[in-house]
Amino acid sequence: MTGARRKARTVALQILYEVDSVGHDAAAVLARGLTGVDLSGENTAFVSELVNGVISNKEEIDRNIRRFAPAWPVEQIAVTDRNILRLAIYEILFDNRVSAKIAINEAVELAKRFGSDNSAKFINGVLGAVSALAGQQKAFE
Repeated sequence: MTGARRKARTVALQILYEVDSVGHDAAAVLARGLTGVDLSGENTAFVSELVNGVISNKEEIDRNIRRFAPAWPVEQIAVTDRNILRLAIYEILFDNRVSAKIAINEAVELAKRFGSDNSAKFINGVLGAVSALAGQQKAFE
């Protein structure tokens, strides 16, 4: 299951990357991105939920990036890193299907695979702070 979910997150990242960097229509990129990809129906739905969730909540997600990485304007963060952060923050703060620890681990693995030498450390630091906030919020519910 972990491998299939990681593959689904990779597909979601690739779709978000294209939407963010080129500005193509998200629905069209999503449909094309899912064509010919070997994912179960459940994981295809997972990709759609991730992509649509990130896009629907992008402003609030980006506010969290600004809050927890104030030295890095969102627009200046590498496109790959920015979209890995968006994906993980969506999973931590909005989706709640996996624990923050799993979301962070998956993001770090994506950063190691697709980011620069410093991406994994940067992403881990930002997401650790976001996760702490999420833990505090849950304590007050």
